[in-house]
Amino acid sequence: MRLTIARKIALAVIAIVILCVGTMAWVASINLQRGFVAYLNQVQAKDIEQMSSLLARRYRDEGNFDWLRHRPRAITELLAQMTPQLQAEGGLPARRLPTAPERFDERPRDMRERPGMRDPMGIAPRLSIFDADGEPLFGPREVPRTIERAVVVDGRTVATIRLRPLVRTAGEDATASLFLREQVRDIVLVACILVLVSVLLAFWLARHLLRPVAALREVTARLAQGQFEARAPLLSRDELAELALHVNAMAQALESSERDRRKLLADVAHELRTPLTVIRGEIEALIDGIRTADTSALASLHAEVLRLNKLVDDLHQLTLADAGGLQFEWQRVDLGALLAPLLARYRERAAGAGLALDVALAPRSMPVRADAHRLTQLFVNLLENSVRYTDSGGRIAVSLSGEGAWASVVVEDSAPGVPVEALEAIFERLYRVDAARSRARGGSGLGLSICKAMASAHGGTLAAYPSQLGGVRMELRLPLEGGKQ
Repeated sequence: MRLTIARKIALAVIAIVILCVGTMAWVASINLQRGFVAYLNQVQAKDIEQMSSLLARRYRDEGNFDWLRHRPRAITELLAQMTPQLQAEGGLPARRLPTAPERFDERPRDMRERPGMRDPMGIAPRLSIFDADGEPLFGPREVPRTIERAVVVDGRTVATIRLRPLVRTAGEDATASLFLREQVRDIVLVACILVLVSVLLAFWLARHLLRPVAALREVTARLAQGQFEARAPLLSRDELAELALHVNAMAQALESSERDRRKLLADVAHELRTPLTVIRGEIEALIDGIRTADTSALASLHAEVLRLNKLVDDLHQLTLADAGGLQFEWQRVDLGALLAPLLARYRERAAGAGLALDVALAPRSMPVRADAHRLTQLFVNLLENSVRYTDSGGRIAVSLSGEGAWASVVVEDSAPGVPVEALEAIFERLYRVDAARSRARGGSGLGLSICKAMASAHGGTLAAYPSQLGGVRMELRLPLEGGKQ
């Protein structure tokens, strides 16, 4: 039989309950026996007090203890006379003590014939009585660990009563032994019932506690089979519920990742199909003699190959960024010194596209820990997007400023803009607001995804907002070297 977690929990609970209940029953039975024996000894000590009074009264009447010396029947009669418990339980009539002329063997018929009247308290075998000279009147001479009482008459000790206390009840008092056996039997019975109930409760509790685990096991098995739509139910509010939330979050992330992967594969296939179709068409036209293999035809083929090569390079860089495989040469870089020559080069390119380029760089140094080559690639992508997608006659504004422990580079342009609901989506791979217009201008749809990955690798952020110029405002924030964030 396989030991499941439920069975392990149930067996552990059962073992603990058996240990606790068994120990409690054993301790209770031991304490009951000891306590009951102590109680009997206390009761018999009081009986000895009563016997001492009876012996003193009889001594006054007789003047000596000759009536008792070595006469067991006399002590049995005395014991019967001093036991009110026996009278109450057995229905014996109360009797007066015999007077001097009477003898103990002159007992009424009911006391002579009633069975069990010999030593009704069960103390005779443990009882010894000594006279004033220390000579035994009844019982053995040596009585260890005794309960001792003196018989005093007129201020003089005329005898001493010694009783060996009970150590255990078995064999010495049948009624007490029977009582103890019944009590121990009841304790054992209650303990067995408690153990049985605990077994049932342990198995129920284990199944109840592990019911969420079974649901989680089923969900994780479905996730392992690629069924990323599976979700774990929330059956409680404890740690297992928290685990179910984490499993659901993982399933949602896997589902989103799988959806993005399929979309990316479809988009990549679509993006590759376009230049390949153009190249194939051009080559087939050349083969069929429809077009002449002149410079124009070769230039068209070269442009499509460059476009295809650019798409493959962007995909490769993005894959490296996702896998953390991009190589960085970290060094201290001044953003102002890095941007100034790059903006000088793009001023001419912007003028060729009919755009004005406004630059506002902070006069103070803005040092960051970065890879100068990767940052240049990031700024080129942002500037290239603005030059490509801004209508002629528009304007591009680039600014560099510092705020606390952060440096901020802003690139914004004029119309056309991007719908507000699409500002987050433009960082997704192969996303285009206007697919036809973007392809016509040579965009692969991966540039902004690469820029965001590089910004994150530098410990910064890249976000898009509507621009007051009518286009898009790209804001790059990088932590300053030595700045407190």
